[in-house]
Amino acid sequence: MYRKINKLVIGTNNQGKIREIKKLLPKKIQVSTPKQLNLKSPKENGSTFLENSLIKAKYFSKKSKSICLADDSGLEIDILGKLPGIYSARWAGKKSDFRIAIRKVFKELKKNKVDWKKKIKCRFICALTIYWTSKKYYQSQGTVEGFLSDKPKGKKGFGYDPIFIPKGYKITFGQMSFSKKSRIDHRHKAFKKIRKFF
Repeated sequence: MYRKINKLVIGTNNQGKIREIKKLLPKKIQVSTPKQLNLKSPKENGSTFLENSLIKAKYFSKKSKSICLADDSGLEIDILGKLPGIYSARWAGKKSDFRIAIRKVFKELKKNKVDWKKKIKCRFICALTIYWTSKKYYQSQGTVEGFLSDKPKGKKGFGYDPIFIPKGYKITFGQMSFSKKSRIDHRHKAFKKIRKFF
């Protein structure tokens, strides 16, 4: 149905996501980024991860006149009504400082008088969209369930990784090597469903 993709734009200005997506893609793929093309990110006004992923993929594909792979992902915390969710990046402010976002998470948990003796359920969700110049697109979504750490741990990964403990593990994504994390995380699960295009 589709020719194998050998060239694309990764539709994000989040350098952590770019690093992780590049590692998931086959090495032969020629990759460019919005930063290299001097493109700013579009306004994400969708109400789901899939909608926001499509907004970015469509926008960057149109601007670059090439195929785009865009990611929208975030952390849902059940006790906070699934926030930050689609606002995960916005909680980090204009400079994308996730230390601010993590402080906000703990501030909100404190307001909710959280009992740390109980596990605080949460999950990472990743929505991926491939958008072709023909205006056709394909989407996938991956989820990894887990619990919150009572404090940030580890310097690996990015975003909320230092406070997320995947189900069945005792360490955070921030403490895991990329190879270990990438076998079980939300982005890898979403990518497995679109691997056939590469």
